[in-house]
Amino acid sequence: MAETDTTALPGDTLNEGGSILRLEGVQKRFGDLEVLRGVDLEVKRGSVTCVIGPSGSGKSTLLRCINLLEPPNGGRILLEGREITGGMSGDDLNFVRRRVGMVFQQFNLFPHKSALENVSLAQEKVLERPSSEARAKAESLLQRVGLADKLHEYPDRLSGGQQQRVAIARALAMEPHVMLFDEVTSALDPELVKEVLDVMKELADEGMTMIVVTHEMGFARGVADDVVFMDDGIIVERGEPHEILANPREERTKRFLGLVLGAAGA
Repeated sequence: MAETDTTALPGDTLNEGGSILRLEGVQKRFGDLEVLRGVDLEVKRGSVTCVIGPSGSGKSTLLRCINLLEPPNGGRILLEGREITGGMSGDDLNFVRRRVGMVFQQFNLFPHKSALENVSLAQEKVLERPSSEARAKAESLLQRVGLADKLHEYPDRLSGGQQQRVAIARALAMEPHVMLFDEVTSALDPELVKEVLDVMKELADEGMTMIVVTHEMGFARGVADDVVFMDDGIIVERGEPHEILANPREERTKRFLGLVLGAAGA
């Protein structure tokens, strides 16, 4: 994995207690539809937060607000102590893009570029790294995610799990401080899920701050520091995995887990 650049830039401050990200009353609407209805969340540096909940509960929108793909309609988001919501300049957006990486359900690789080129391109265009340096980092990261023998393969020659690992390497190439994962295994065949989850577990073991929207309860149980259950645009409850997954307090959480865990055991 690429080393995380922790050098402070102008305006960077870290909250006491190790918070890297804080959401305060975050709201998001699409027309009359209120998708996020005042979300408060604090994420500690180096922690793994798994977000679970039914479809349509606002999980993916939450991630997209954190990296400003969807600007919130209300509330505040603070990244490394710096507010990133409201009247942002180009410098502010670059601050976010350099620190927050995101891996999507769909791989979004360039079909006409090899794995190596897919991982190199953003480094050259966004970080303005020399081509030789970008390719060397790309090669190292692809080796890191178990694809050393696939450097020159194009996406249509890779399995879904391999494509998703290329997407993870591409995000890591930007040396983010926080990684967001949005249902990254849901489009994969069951036998390919483990290879992607194994890479994510290794990242967690190495101290990467991660927010993971997932239905993989085994991953949440074994890797997460916190589990957040969302429904209807709010956080219903939050706690350690053994608390939320084994002994939830709220009826909505119990119903959801009963359906998900019951289906997994069927």
